[in-house]
Amino acid sequence: MSVTHNAARSRYELPTEHGLAVAEYRSQGDRLIFTHTEVPPADEGKGLGAKLVRAALEDTHRRGLKIVPACSFVVAYVRRHPEFDDSGR
Repeated sequence: MSVTHNAARSRYELPTEHGLAVAEYRSQGDRLIFTHTEVPPADEGKGLGAKLVRAALEDTHRRGLKIVPACSFVVAYVRRHPEFDDSGR
């Protein structure tokens, strides 16, 4: 299972055994505002949300963009992983 960037749908996707996990965003200039993260209910608690969000945030930085966490899952993830905290940039 690998995370892919679906730019046409403004989201990162991770296929799972029970469906598609997604991290949706809105683009605003040099920022990606992460607005919603969803993992199929049968896949919750398996670390797939963290895998998805880490890959999305790494790709965002690789592309030279800033991260704006707006959904609770991404906010919590960034708190635990300050290397993705762009609030001071």
